[in-house]
Amino acid sequence: MEYTLFVPQFGNFIITLVAFIFCLSIIVFVHEFGHYFVGKLSGIHAEVFSIGFGPVLLSLYDKRGTKWQIAAFPFGGFVKFLGDKNSASAPNLKIKSAKDAVIFKRASMHGAPLWARFMTVAAGPVFNFVFSGLIFFLIYMNQGTTMFPLKVEKLFDTPYKQKFELGDVVRSVNGIVIENDLNEFVSFAGNSFSKEFFTYVVERNGRIVTLNDVLQNPPRIAQVLPKSAAIAAGLKKGDFILSLNSEKINNFNEIKKVVEASQGEILRIEYWRKGLVYETNLKPLIVDVPTETGGFERIYRIGIVSDYFPFQPSTAKQSISWAFANSIESIYLIMEGSVKGLYHILFGNISSCNLSGPISIAETSGQMVKQGSLNYLWFIAVLSTAIGMINLFPIPVLDGGHLMFFAVEAIIGKKPDPNIVNTFMTVGFILLVGLMLFSLFNDFLCP
Repeated sequence: MEYTLFVPQFGNFIITLVAFIFCLSIIVFVHEFGHYFVGKLSGIHAEVFSIGFGPVLLSLYDKRGTKWQIAAFPFGGFVKFLGDKNSASAPNLKIKSAKDAVIFKRASMHGAPLWARFMTVAAGPVFNFVFSGLIFFLIYMNQGTTMFPLKVEKLFDTPYKQKFELGDVVRSVNGIVIENDLNEFVSFAGNSFSKEFFTYVVERNGRIVTLNDVLQNPPRIAQVLPKSAAIAAGLKKGDFILSLNSEKINNFNEIKKVVEASQGEILRIEYWRKGLVYETNLKPLIVDVPTETGGFERIYRIGIVSDYFPFQPSTAKQSISWAFANSIESIYLIMEGSVKGLYHILFGNISSCNLSGPISIAETSGQMVKQGSLNYLWFIAVLSTAIGMINLFPIPVLDGGHLMFFAVEAIIGKKPDPNIVNTFMTVGFILLVGLMLFSLFNDFLCP
């Protein structure tokens, strides 16, 4: 047996495992630290702060008597406050003495004022959102935005004759001046992509130069999406698709047409990478794509994205306010998309395979870390937002369930009956486990 054949697979597995554990652990730490930090400010004592469940691998006590620990199974975490019977914050009402009663009322989760309990529970998801916003903010500040007039900052490696030069300033495209709006160019280019070649007028070293027959929409991969046919086939950013099933590809739109017409049949793909030509096979996957009317259509895709320009334009760092506003918008769009996705899954409008389980998330984290630190950070921010949002669902056991009970307490003026609370907690736990098992089955059964 050739054992060296297993080395790449083993290496990929280790990368995926480490990327997933790090990603999940840092998100869980942020979430639980939110509970701990606000609870501490509110006078509620934390007995245990745990990353992971199960057997404790490492632990230490701080000067306040809180046990900080790392457990064997890194699929979550918890903060056990004074008065909690377990990690789900079920109340432990066994008070042995008057002294215990005083301590319980002053420093326990269940003896604290309603406002303190509400703030402490809500802090977990809030910290997830703040953490996501910070990552998005740093990414936006790093990326900046496209400068106008368009200026060639970087030339792509290409199998075609390069017509642009570094420093070229674009004065017009097909006779239209693109002054200060990228959306204007995208709209114009989208309506003109039926034309294979564009005409650029550029300023080069003080001279006006006309560049004819510029391949505006080259079959270059600008991004490979995770959990896609393309990434499974080994395609990478910067690859040029030369042919599909021996059919020459001249521009990116032709890839879309061939893939959609394939009906999921395996495609033989020829691509160019850094001066060399390779071949591989891939099988397009069917995905649910939103339509302009608000519905969905099922279309075959291979999971690649094109560039707007046949070169990389210059960018400028934006203001702090711009980056902050875009960070907030990104969090909102992720939450909106997640809620809509769950709604459409529940009502059968899209496939339930859109609900990913832990194995798919782990695989995606490994794929994103291989695509670069910014992509991996973006993934962490998206997952942190999703986890924060899910925890706000009004399901007992989750933070949203506790907040729901607090709302009832505020309305009726007293704590709900513990027996009723425990019943709802049990039902919520069963629902949560069922959802987790369903998503896990998706990991194995869905393509």
